[in-house]
Amino acid sequence: MSAVAWTALGSLAAWLWLLLGQGFFWRTDLRLPPRREPDDWPSVCVVVPARDEAAALPESLPSLLAQDYPGRAEIFLVDDGSSDGTGELARALARTHGGLPLTVDSPGEPPAGWTGKLWAVRHGIGLARARGPEYLLLTDADIAHAPDSLRTLVAAARTGGFDLVSQMARLRVESVWERLVVPAFVYFFAQLYPFRWIAVKDSRTAAAAGGCVLLRADAAERARIPDAIRHAVIDDVALARAVKGSGGHIWLGLAERVDSVRPYPRLHDLWRMVSRSAYAQLRHNPLLLLGTVLGLAVVYLLPPVALFTGLLSGHTGIAAAGGLAWLLMTATYLPMLRYYRQPAWLAASLPVTAFLYLLMTVDSAVQHYMGRGAAWKGRTYARPDTALDER
Repeated sequence: MSAVAWTALGSLAAWLWLLLGQGFFWRTDLRLPPRREPDDWPSVCVVVPARDEAAALPESLPSLLAQDYPGRAEIFLVDDGSSDGTGELARALARTHGGLPLTVDSPGEPPAGWTGKLWAVRHGIGLARARGPEYLLLTDADIAHAPDSLRTLVAAARTGGFDLVSQMARLRVESVWERLVVPAFVYFFAQLYPFRWIAVKDSRTAAAAGGCVLLRADAAERARIPDAIRHAVIDDVALARAVKGSGGHIWLGLAERVDSVRPYPRLHDLWRMVSRSAYAQLRHNPLLLLGTVLGLAVVYLLPPVALFTGLLSGHTGIAAAGGLAWLLMTATYLPMLRYYRQPAWLAASLPVTAFLYLLMTVDSAVQHYMGRGAAWKGRTYARPDTALDER
């Protein structure tokens, strides 16, 4: 057998493993676990780090102010050095809409060794602790919540005995590039961190979605959140690992009515979102980068190449292996496209999207070695993400 044939069979074997042996990552039916409303509703403080979010706040903040929560709840929005009037707008929205009490404060510039978002989160948690809450809801300024979002999160955490309950907000898919890239982003994330494994206490798999994280206050203290992860660029995964590593029980699933309102209309916007943290995900390790590039090529790019090469050259075995691998790839992507209400034919384009992600990952490494670091909202974080080693 030729090298091409062996490689095509390897790709097919990889897809058979991904289909059956990777925690059924491709299934999208994992929603909030069974829950019942508690007799006594615990107090909750909502912490919202916000930097230059004036465009998103009119959609997101009113949804938090309007939460239908039977217990005591309060919102702390931390204006992280915004230059667009984020803090003033937040106060104006609270005056207009009413609802839950809102405090707007600013922490000043982060000291050395802290990412800006986590410094803002630390300040918000510090303000919240003065109220003695049982739970903290950490949510981003671009996330819009259904009126019962907080209520259902708390009920799920109480019923299941979870220290952390996180929902991956449904991202926006309106532009052509969003339709091509965004569902794949969530698909790849679930492949790296199968949601069903995350909820298993003895499993090493841990992840959260930073836009919506309900966290027990005592679990945060036990895991030293956020100080233990102060360097983290990928802060949500680092947070979940710290909580689970300190003995916490965590859960992550897809959201039904928690939505991101942040637009990514151009490829450049999505490219920046992925490339700013892709190499940090690989722990700035060149060998992991090489393995990732080869893995993406073999698993995602080779199947269509093998199919068409086999058909053109008359090697039916190569064509069959490539075609079957591509079919399995397409089938596992369909549930995510249905979740995002996208046409089924987009599933066949996953190799193209995977190639874009390969380029984004390489670009992330290039930016790192050129000294640019991970850039976001006017800040550059050149220091490697070492949070997972500092518990």
